[in-house]
Amino acid sequence: MSSKAEILKRIKLNQPDVAADLPDLTVLGSEQFDTIESYKTVLKGIGGDPVEVADYTEIIKYIKSNYNLEKRLITTLPELSEIASLDWKNTDPHSLENVELTVIKAHFGVAENSGLWVTDDILGQRVAPFIAQYLAIIVHKSDIVRTMQQAYDRIGNQEYGFGTFIAGPSKTADIEQSLVLGAHGARGLIVFLLD
Repeated sequence: MSSKAEILKRIKLNQPDVAADLPDLTVLGSEQFDTIESYKTVLKGIGGDPVEVADYTEIIKYIKSNYNLEKRLITTLPELSEIASLDWKNTDPHSLENVELTVIKAHFGVAENSGLWVTDDILGQRVAPFIAQYLAIIVHKSDIVRTMQQAYDRIGNQEYGFGTFIAGPSKTADIEQSLVLGAHGARGLIVFLLD
């Protein structure tokens, strides 16, 4: 018998007789704090920028004043067709290599880590948020939950082909601990917190 097989055999023989009940996790996120302020603080701490807006008009105004509209901007949202292309969805991810800004909407956000839940039904193409130079994600303030436990409860048994939490811009650090933003994804992330 191999050492691996022996270890697995011993683990199997040393299982508890009675399965323990899972802990009650409803207490997580029950403490009182300002969910939106917490979300913004965490997002800033990991390199993202929160921008509170009242409507899509304010988002358009912000993008016009902060991004070069001569470059390629894409979106999945018809409300933003004035400034970004809606006609970009296809099966070839390489066709998105020159995208400056991608604007998408998240299903919801998580205050404790600033994660935003997105699935393939709202991405247009899975690679869209990761291949662009910059990424903007819109989320309603009322759709921000406090904890990942609440996020997983919200996802529940939903059907989706692809889903991910996006938090902050792409970042990596080498052995010397030099932080680099945009090494393997968006160099910047704007989160529009919509009323």
